[in-house]
Amino acid sequence: MSLTIKVHVDTHINDLNIIQYQTNRHNRRKFTNYDLKIRPRPIYSSSPLTVYRPKMNVDSVRSSVIKSSLIEPDGGVVVDLVVPESERELKTVEAESMPRVNLTNIDLEWVHVISEGWASPLKGFMRENEYLQSLHFNCLKTKDGSLVNMSLPIVLAIHDETKERIGSSTNVGLVGPDGELIGILRSIEIYNHNKEERIARTWGTTAPGLPYVDEVITLAGNWLIGGDLEVLKPIKYNDGLDHYRLSPQQLRKEFDRRQADAVFAFQLRNPVHNGHALLMNDTRRRLLEMGFKNPILLLHPLGGFTKADDVPLDVRMEQHSKVLEDGVLDPETTIVSIFPSPMHYAGPTEVQWHAKARVNAGANFYIVGRDPAGMGHPTEKRDLYDPDHGKKVLSMAPGLEKLNILPFRVAAYDTVEKKMAFFDPSRAKEFLFISGTKMRTYAKTGENPPDGFMCPGGWKVLVNYYKSLQSEEATGQAAVLAS
Repeated sequence: MSLTIKVHVDTHINDLNIIQYQTNRHNRRKFTNYDLKIRPRPIYSSSPLTVYRPKMNVDSVRSSVIKSSLIEPDGGVVVDLVVPESERELKTVEAESMPRVNLTNIDLEWVHVISEGWASPLKGFMRENEYLQSLHFNCLKTKDGSLVNMSLPIVLAIHDETKERIGSSTNVGLVGPDGELIGILRSIEIYNHNKEERIARTWGTTAPGLPYVDEVITLAGNWLIGGDLEVLKPIKYNDGLDHYRLSPQQLRKEFDRRQADAVFAFQLRNPVHNGHALLMNDTRRRLLEMGFKNPILLLHPLGGFTKADDVPLDVRMEQHSKVLEDGVLDPETTIVSIFPSPMHYAGPTEVQWHAKARVNAGANFYIVGRDPAGMGHPTEKRDLYDPDHGKKVLSMAPGLEKLNILPFRVAAYDTVEKKMAFFDPSRAKEFLFISGTKMRTYAKTGENPPDGFMCPGGWKVLVNYYKSLQSEEATGQAAVLAS
């Protein structure tokens, strides 16, 4: 038997007031699962956090290993759709006899996401009823009537000729971009792909120039095919980074190995500067002040599709490793792993997906910042989304009540202290905001940013990357002239 306790925690340490507890007699896990839950009032207010923490027998705690699965995955179990090795040969032979659906590189990334359980309890590409729930309600209703967040449709598009080739078949084989059989989609359902509706509801606009729309949806077929997914073997990219691609189950095991009593996730698609590091280190300090003994940081860069001007994944991973080597983040309390999802740049809609996926990986705290998953408007000189709406939406999103949302404190370069610091409005003129665009401009031109903006090792990685781009461009121009 385990107990769930709801505790009010003031932002000042040691002011804990137990206000409610609830007995759960149906928890089949062994006692040490800390189902910690924080559901603050809207994080854009100054209200204190509300913490849910289990009440335990002290002697039992001392004699047990602390479990880091502080938050249950959606549906109660992390989905694993990879076929056991003992069955692979038989399943492969079966798949070879089925009509085939060819996957793009981004389709393959979604197969990866689904197969490892990032989208639990989803067990395949969405059928129509799941697609409509996701598109219109941003969540799915489970068999027991509860809601899980699912803000992005995870679907597979096919063209007319593929639909005709499938005919009346109920199962299809999935073929990767290199021609290799990847998996099976069973008990399929084919339905209309209304692109305009999907784009409008996901992005809130149909303006031209949305990266994922241009690269994926516009080129996709007019039909969607859903079904139960079986993947013949784990998805690998053979790019030298596969050891960073830890599944939700692997991450949970690693949190357990490190005896984490809190896990806080930070998603990014840019290099880590000292402002990011300040935020992450400050978050750990706050968790320690709240009474946690070993909070672990999940530094979780997005590893799927990104727009053309974003820094490539391999360069970002090298830069992140330098941040740890230089001691900006502590390797003992940090896990760096790649999140395999493609990026939509769909603002408040997409940030729910980013948070939900980290629930399935075992993180019970999620850091959210200004304009998460946002971008500039593709045709106008303004942000596509209100910069504050992402964190506001997360604070009240259906299906994410068990996740603890941590607001991103704004960091900027303090020209007096000559380091990245939390912005002080009373000294506004003494702070310099260095945007991602400005940072890339520094690196492209070889100009160094102010001392203290980024660790030297990490900055060198970026400078070398942009130098290599300029060298490639010069070589290409020379070849054109010579021809």
